[in-house]
Amino acid sequence: MARNTLSRTLHDVGLSAWFGGTLANAVALNAAAGEAGSDSATGRVANAGWDRWTPVNAVAIGAHLLGSIGQLRANRARMAQQEGVASMSLLKTLLTAGALGATAYSRVLGQRVSAAGNPPSKRGTRPSKRTQALQADVAAAQQQLDTLQWVIPALTGALVAVSSYAGEQQRPSEVAAGTAAA
Repeated sequence: MARNTLSRTLHDVGLSAWFGGTLANAVALNAAAGEAGSDSATGRVANAGWDRWTPVNAVAIGAHLLGSIGQLRANRARMAQQEGVASMSLLKTLLTAGALGATAYSRVLGQRVSAAGNPPSKRGTRPSKRTQALQADVAAAQQQLDTLQWVIPALTGALVAVSSYAGEQQRPSEVAAGTAAA
């Protein structure tokens, strides 16, 4: 039981940080960077903030994945015997894969932007006209990041909702009903 509690804690805390951190950066950091005083300063501030978030996000994602694996191992029998648990687990896996893919692609794009020497931007992820004119590939990366900054919290937020539902499936009354229906 203690191992399952640890798995659940890693899963939940990691997912919470992944969701909350990316949402906070999209809502606050990128907007605040836009108030840095100039397009050049905006790019520098946004890149510095996201670069500082990256290692924390990596730890959060790692904790979430470790916890997820532990939960899958602890709930193998329920997945086979309780109606709805296998499909819910598949949905969580697909959402996790999507969020991981979007996060990894965002990191690649973020590195491209950072490597360009803090290119100017209007708001953390919106390229300035100067960037669009002189560094079209970097401007394209910034525009993609402008979309992905919302995709990641949407996917991880959906994971939070599905995880909540999964927790409800573990109530003794739900296990009994789901096992009887299977």
